[in-house]
Amino acid sequence: MTELRKTLFSRIDGILLLLYFALVIVGIAAIYSVEHRTTDTELIIMGRGYVKQLTFFGVSLFLGFIIILTDSKFFSSFAFLIYAICLATLFVTIFAGVGAKGSRSWLDIAGFRFQPGEVAKICTALALAKFLSLNETNFKRTKDRLVGVAIAVLPAIFIILQKETGLALVYISFFLVMYREGLPNAILVIGVAAVALVITSLLIERNLLAILLTAFAILIGIMIRHTLRRKIAPRIILVGSLMVALLFSQFVVPFTFKHVLQKHQIERIYSMIGVDVPDEYNKALDANGDKKEHINSSEYNVLQSKIAIGSGGMLGKGFLKGTSTKNQFVPEQHTDFIFCAIGEQFGFLGSAVLIVLYILLMLRIIYLGERQRSAFTRVYSYCVASILFFHFAINISMTIGLAPVIGITLPFLSYGGSSLLSFSVLIFILVRLDADRQMLIR
Repeated sequence: MTELRKTLFSRIDGILLLLYFALVIVGIAAIYSVEHRTTDTELIIMGRGYVKQLTFFGVSLFLGFIIILTDSKFFSSFAFLIYAICLATLFVTIFAGVGAKGSRSWLDIAGFRFQPGEVAKICTALALAKFLSLNETNFKRTKDRLVGVAIAVLPAIFIILQKETGLALVYISFFLVMYREGLPNAILVIGVAAVALVITSLLIERNLLAILLTAFAILIGIMIRHTLRRKIAPRIILVGSLMVALLFSQFVVPFTFKHVLQKHQIERIYSMIGVDVPDEYNKALDANGDKKEHINSSEYNVLQSKIAIGSGGMLGKGFLKGTSTKNQFVPEQHTDFIFCAIGEQFGFLGSAVLIVLYILLMLRIIYLGERQRSAFTRVYSYCVASILFFHFAINISMTIGLAPVIGITLPFLSYGGSSLLSFSVLIFILVRLDADRQMLIR
């Protein structure tokens, strides 16, 4: 047994673990810098966030050790069962979830509170990897593509019903994995077009937009008139695309903004594109005061975040010397806006080093995926890399005003037990699977 364990641990990818440890340690130090006060007389003060994060890290290492000792085939064999249990838990959370900031996305069991949506990322990654690695799965078939999309989308739907839209958006990252496995370019084009249509719908009055879309379709029809005369399929596609675009812009977007998104989410989206919330949406906001006050309130976090990061300059003010960090000018700076602490205290250089660490981590994960014999491990690797990329890109973008503030954590750095544990488990499962990279795991 001892020899078997030595062999197993010798196959573990040390570079991946080293990058993981580096990011977690930076995160704990950043949380400490946010909570530190000049009046503190002790290094360790129980109840502080950095102490809790250190505890979560210890639990993560314990779980990681258990995962590494687990047979790698376990994750493939029970992937669908784990996913089914996950969906059931998400469904229960819709009705029994604990409220937090307007959402009901937390479960409280015997005093232990966790967010099932965070854990669901792991379950979805395993289920998608299992499905795409099945011998009978042919991702060129429309039926199999729809099943893959359903695996990724179902948890997101349940999370949206918990009023946790920001976390639900993370599941878009699984489309990157499916794109790697053969999802056609047309799907990517449609996705980009949908995003562009949403933004356009927010900037242009609906009747005018309907006229512009119709005129654009007519212009396309004139440009390809010779093709339209010879074949009926292009006509159906052109007319169908116009109908879908009109339906999306005239009904889907307004319905979503009036009945699905919450007040702060609407404000943040409009704040990002630099326009006021229209009266029709403003009436749907449960607010006191005029819309200008709400917009200013929603912009405050990002404004303070920019000030903090910008004040760090090239080299930063030094560890524990950040003015905005020390005086807590940035709300949620130990969770969603933890990047501010890095930018202010270590400047552009420190921020660049942190970004490089994330890029190296994601590139290493992709490298591990490409060297696998098993399709299951390859797909799972890309799931992990895609989830990390989405969190990393959106979180940093929202702290500098390039994306709306949607409550996306920065992996391994943001304070939170559910977040740290879920990302750690994602990494350790990959470490375990990679240790058996010469096996065909099915």
